[in-house]
Amino acid sequence: MTAVATAGHVARRIDEWQPEDTDFWERAGARIARRNLVFSVLSEHIGFSVWSLWSVLVLFLGPAYHIDAAGKFTLTALPTALGAVLRIPYTFAVARFGGRNWTVFSALLLLVPTVLAGIVLRPGVSYGTLLLVASVAGVGGGNFASSMANINAFYPQRLKGWALGINAGGGNLGVPVVQLLGLLVLATAGAAHPRLLPLVYLPLVILAALGAALRMDNLGALRNDRGAMREVAREPHTWVISALYIGTFGSFIGFGFAFGQVLQVQFHQQFDTAVKAAYLTFLGPLLGSLIRPLGGLLADRFGGARVTCWTFAAMAAGAGTVLEASRLHSLGLFLAGFTTLFVLSGLGNGSTYKMIPAIFRAKAQAEVAAGADQALAEQRSRRRASALIGLAGAIGAFGGVLVNIAFRQSFLSSHNGDGAYLAFLGYYGFCLLLTWVVYLRASPRRPAGV
Repeated sequence: MTAVATAGHVARRIDEWQPEDTDFWERAGARIARRNLVFSVLSEHIGFSVWSLWSVLVLFLGPAYHIDAAGKFTLTALPTALGAVLRIPYTFAVARFGGRNWTVFSALLLLVPTVLAGIVLRPGVSYGTLLLVASVAGVGGGNFASSMANINAFYPQRLKGWALGINAGGGNLGVPVVQLLGLLVLATAGAAHPRLLPLVYLPLVILAALGAALRMDNLGALRNDRGAMREVAREPHTWVISALYIGTFGSFIGFGFAFGQVLQVQFHQQFDTAVKAAYLTFLGPLLGSLIRPLGGLLADRFGGARVTCWTFAAMAAGAGTVLEASRLHSLGLFLAGFTTLFVLSGLGNGSTYKMIPAIFRAKAQAEVAAGADQALAEQRSRRRASALIGLAGAIGAFGGVLVNIAFRQSFLSSHNGDGAYLAFLGYYGFCLLLTWVVYLRASPRRPAGV
């Protein structure tokens, strides 16, 4: 079946898809792509909420659970790690099973961690059981890679920054939403009822799967992407982009998982109850999620590398602010610095991901100039971009693991987060330099238009 369809028609499988053809895009492509984007965002949003579920649940784990601060950082690091690992096979899965089909399956898979958390969360449960159940929540982290790879194929180059920003930003909003729901449970039912939170998500998971089944399409062209991961693994830009994404998305998801615990440990006098910490934990992830599409839009206009470079400069300043606030024990300055880091990480997420299709588009143009067929070159560009989106997403998510490990070690060794904040500042400085050297410095090897 071709992609010539009305806005309300679902083709299930689309074999002819030419988003760069302006006539096709205006006649049918834009409506179909927008419909798939809406239900992709819904599914990814629920996936992010389930993935970050334990960033909230650890706030419920009071003295009756006999878990110290280091143990809680481990509980939040494990789902981050599994989610990062799963992003690579989830990217392959879109090509193997189709975007619509995999979205339905991956959404239904979210029932497993939500049901398990609803069953085991009670005083007396063993720490090993909690570690296992928390790890299973990592399946929600894989949804991002498959969703982004799928939506990347639907949109033309000129709109990829916007589309990927909307898709990712809507998904990222799952982090503050689950934290707000956690606050609602804490403020109404109390800390003794953590099982209510995962149970809230059971009907939402089913709704997301049903929406994907009824309203999304499979792109037949994605079937050709299975070997693209091996190709991009040999591409030097892959590892540069992945390093940058560790700095942006790794910061966003790592801070989102850890911030509530950091407040309780570092400012324990002001945040002596879980409710007090929960009142603030959602704000940073909310702002970072909302601004991610703006990062994509700015990158569409000014170039992804330029926006990313300035973002890392500002993130280094933000990390320096947090470090100084920690040393001064200034809660107001600490919150301002961390909120700034959340916002900037969201902005950098959008601009960094915009760089991915731009890099391969530049390579395709060089191949065409050398005599290659334009249609084949553009097809290779799209499939490599989709593969790198999955790979960079996986490596970037490991940055969230590193953030939690950095906090754990810093609090264990010095009872404050100063060591972690100093490490963040150093890494942002490194990413600033890397972006400038590879993508902004005048050089004949510099890819054009990134």
